[in-house]
Amino acid sequence: MKPDEGPDLLVAGAGGGLAGALRAHGLGLSVLVVEAGAAFRRSNNTSMSTAMIPGPGSRFQREAGLTDSPETFLADVRRKTHDDVDEVVATTVAGVGARLVEWLADDIGLPIELVTDFDYPGHSVHRCHTVPGRSGASMLGMLADAVEQAGIDVLAPARLVDVAPAVDGVTVATLEYPDGSTEQIGCGAVLLATNGYGADQELVQRHIPEIAGAVYHGSEHSRGDALRIGERLGAATGYLDGYQGHGGLTAGTGTLTTWATVMLGGVVVNRDGERFADETQGYSEFARLELGQPDAFAAVVFDERIHLACSVFEDYRQTQLMNGLRSADTLAGLAEQLGVPAGSLTATLEQVATVVTGGAADPHGRTGWPAAPLQGPWYGVRVQPALFHTQGGLRVDDGARVLDGAGAPIPGLYAAGGAAVGISGHGPAGYLAGNGLLTALGLSFVAAETAAQAAAVVADPAGGATGVTPDVTSGLPLARSR
Repeated sequence: MKPDEGPDLLVAGAGGGLAGALRAHGLGLSVLVVEAGAAFRRSNNTSMSTAMIPGPGSRFQREAGLTDSPETFLADVRRKTHDDVDEVVATTVAGVGARLVEWLADDIGLPIELVTDFDYPGHSVHRCHTVPGRSGASMLGMLADAVEQAGIDVLAPARLVDVAPAVDGVTVATLEYPDGSTEQIGCGAVLLATNGYGADQELVQRHIPEIAGAVYHGSEHSRGDALRIGERLGAATGYLDGYQGHGGLTAGTGTLTTWATVMLGGVVVNRDGERFADETQGYSEFARLELGQPDAFAAVVFDERIHLACSVFEDYRQTQLMNGLRSADTLAGLAEQLGVPAGSLTATLEQVATVVTGGAADPHGRTGWPAAPLQGPWYGVRVQPALFHTQGGLRVDDGARVLDGAGAPIPGLYAAGGAAVGISGHGPAGYLAGNGLLTALGLSFVAAETAAQAAAVVADPAGGATGVTPDVTSGLPLARSR
């Protein structure tokens, strides 16, 4: 099989992998995207996100008068993970975050904006970048439109089921179609961007049994394909017990109640109408805490100020449209709608008011409170604990190349997002808002640049005058050398 019979880069996964496809195309590589889901614009984990991408040190931050850097972000990551994180991946994505969000804005045309209206747990500075509506589906739709406009081929539905090691610069990918037929495609390299293993209950039970009883809220195609392919090729793995949970999935609708309801001053109560933990520690670890409550019952309670502030989130608006939001003029009225004891809920909010006004310390240690107590009219949402996606996977180097057990790159194989080791450490508590998208888009972006450099070297092994060295720090196309 000759190298020119297939694309320079085959990207498996049309979520964050689309960033890699666009970057590779911009650097002059031929690209093919294969995606297991026909409705990927609305059914993969990128589309289900709140479209938050940390970009430490971006020009958007500078324009807002904020000082940030990759080192500051790394310090936050280490603090959240208790210094147990893959340092190579964390350093890599921290270093590329600002360039990534600026490239999305300048080269791809996304209307990137910096979120400054509330604090995300664990971030010491406003660094999450998003698009209007703060909707992953909107962001992914923009990326998919850009891929289509660039003329990049997308093959869907088609599932990557195997990869043969590179021989003479050619990697062979095996695709499986819904009718069971298969096809082999030769390519320069493969980027595994098929997410993690959240949809495989056996793998979830094996690696993260503590959250196996939660609702899985992610793509049905996140079956651990990349993990199995990598392991067959001798790839090293790490942090397979890492995951992102969420304590804010609306019960009955499957929409997301943004954790901004909490960060702006709301509280979470159980079936008895009582708080049971510091809600600001993080929505990821809070899923596990909710799972441990009687009947895994939980509800977020907040006021009209917070309701209005959260209306900028498309997910929150969808929760309201699908009748997941409850409201009442009195706490007793809200308690009846939520199914919790009115007296207990009233006592809980009275205690919270005392804490907010400085009359007592919070028994759960929470310090992030609004300037004034919550007040009616009251709002609430019944939520349920969820598993959003896994955060462990294949080990990669600073070029997103998949590593074998000895730490050497496996030729022609890259990984990003849930297919690769993330930056959240073990368990759910190390997750910072945007960790998932940063590794999904950021490592895909890095993989594209590494693949472009590798393609130039392969095209001219001697490095003579006809060779091409792509300028991966600019938006300039890479001249084709073969």
